[in-house]
Amino acid sequence: MTENPAPHPFSIPNYRYLWFSRLSSMVALYALLLIVGWQAYNLAREDMGIGASAGILGLLGLLQFIPLFILTPLTGWVADHLDRRRVARTVLAAQTGIALLLAMLTLYDHITLGWIYCIAVLLGICRAFLGPAISSLAPNLVPRGSLPRAIALSTIAWQVGVIAGPGLAGPFYKLGPAVPYFLCCALYALATVSIFMIGPVPRSAMDRSKGPLRQVMDGLAYVWSNKLVLGAITLDLFVMFLAGATAMIPVFAKDILGEGEIGLSLLAASPAVGAVMVAGIFSFAPLSKNVGNLMLGAMVVFGVGTIGFGLSQVLWLSMFCLAICGAADMFGVYIRSSLIQLHTPDDRRGRVSAVSQLTISASNELGDALTGGLAVIFGPVAAVVGGGAAAIAITGLWSRIFPQLGAAKTFEPPADELPANTGARTD
Repeated sequence: MTENPAPHPFSIPNYRYLWFSRLSSMVALYALLLIVGWQAYNLAREDMGIGASAGILGLLGLLQFIPLFILTPLTGWVADHLDRRRVARTVLAAQTGIALLLAMLTLYDHITLGWIYCIAVLLGICRAFLGPAISSLAPNLVPRGSLPRAIALSTIAWQVGVIAGPGLAGPFYKLGPAVPYFLCCALYALATVSIFMIGPVPRSAMDRSKGPLRQVMDGLAYVWSNKLVLGAITLDLFVMFLAGATAMIPVFAKDILGEGEIGLSLLAASPAVGAVMVAGIFSFAPLSKNVGNLMLGAMVVFGVGTIGFGLSQVLWLSMFCLAICGAADMFGVYIRSSLIQLHTPDDRRGRVSAVSQLTISASNELGDALTGGLAVIFGPVAAVVGGGAAAIAITGLWSRIFPQLGAAKTFEPPADELPANTGARTD
């Protein structure tokens, strides 16, 4: 801990508005995604078999990922070039409109797979722009010393959304299929208003002597040249790509553990519970020493937890292993995000955050596809256990390829490597 502790992020009004906006929007997002998937599956089942209908759910994920993949260079540039608050306001207002559209289509029984496909693409576009803007806005609202704690609190908001969103969606759906969409509309509206409450914030000025394409390339070049940032981003990419155990939760719940819907829900919530617990600890007692090796160790624990889940034959042990995975992942996310934000100049944070967001989405979506494919060939147990072992191996390999990871003792870069800002402006 430092001699002069930085203020708690919640003592800063602008950060409180940002945090509440993130909480509201995450609850809305995960509630909306659950109901969209449920409607899509039921619509498909009217004309297709179970296997083909399940494939629709994978297609929805792909339709959200493609815009993110295509737009990443642009969204990062936008987050660095424009007022990040205005970007967030625009996107959240658009998501409010999407939720209202879904509510009206459902209310008047006009919802179709075609509409759902279009909305999945729109959600992918919105998420592509919102992620870099929100991620790069937080460092403008709190002192550098408060940023690790702010990142932990932001992750709590995200994980609460993962748990509360689906938890609210089901009961509200029973009241009427359109009701959860109206709820999401209200939550997105609250998130939008919260961002409007954030006052002007100082940030570095972007070098406008270069054209947009050159600015985009500069952001990508920075990620490539900063080995600590590159190593942290790619470590998460490959570990999560190889160890996609959560994709197999329905299979394990039904066919390996012999559990029903309650067991499925408990397993699905377990990683988020572990993550929230760790994030809560870090929000009050942030790390300050040997952070690089702790991040590498967390990825090893994540692999061990994945192997344990694959081998478990009882519900409580499977839940425990998934909670360990969630806690270890949160440990890694907290350290990785803090290192990336504090080692990146403010005028490039949007572009670097966009690259980070792309790798996270790619590892999640494509990792689920990889695990599913391996499960078809080798069986679900072998796919999950093999993925956990591969995650451990890749962590060991990355510790050698990127010695900068283990060398990172604190979140702050050395004095001679502090990110330089090229002036200041107020959004």
